[in-house]
Amino acid sequence: MLDIALKEWAIVCDLLLEGRLAVLLRKGGIDETGGPGVFELEHPRFALFPSWAHQKPGMIKEALRGRAQELGEPATITFTGIGEAAKIWQVKSRAAFDSLDDLHCWTRPYVDMRFEYKPDRPLYLVALRAHKLTQPKTIAYHAQYAGCRSWVPLRKGDGVDDSTTQPVLSDADFDRLLSRIDAAIGEVRPPQARK
Repeated sequence: MLDIALKEWAIVCDLLLEGRLAVLLRKGGIDETGGPGVFELEHPRFALFPSWAHQKPGMIKEALRGRAQELGEPATITFTGIGEAAKIWQVKSRAAFDSLDDLHCWTRPYVDMRFEYKPDRPLYLVALRAHKLTQPKTIAYHAQYAGCRSWVPLRKGDGVDDSTTQPVLSDADFDRLLSRIDAAIGEVRPPQARK
């Protein structure tokens, strides 16, 4: 049972669960609990919490823009899938990231904004293995779920049963995606100790 959810634009949740997207960009919610240079998400497995309130259609590529709506907070939320962080890369080169343009849904201005936001902090690319829930779950939208934040602790009774799910990408397709990102961005490695 998952009692934590990642709040993300509704179109991003939809694309993840359709298998058309398998990466996220992050500057916050990244920890180095494994030591310097070993980056992990605060919660590696989570329900996907769709949000319309801060969704910006102009920041989505034109071919998909019609699917992105900016709406208020809904009365209910339906969880239809979960995500699991498979790998995280620190994005050090814009050129390397741009070589992966077909793997994401964001416009150049959105990517520029992510690179420029808090420039002293690195930008991370997260490969996310998305799974559809066999039984979607609808819950009431409580005030504590509102606002602009990444992680949403779910109230008792609102947890999502993740015991029966179906991955949206095959193992082979997901492995090919990871290999392609490795080739473009390179593996994240801890810094070498000085001798």
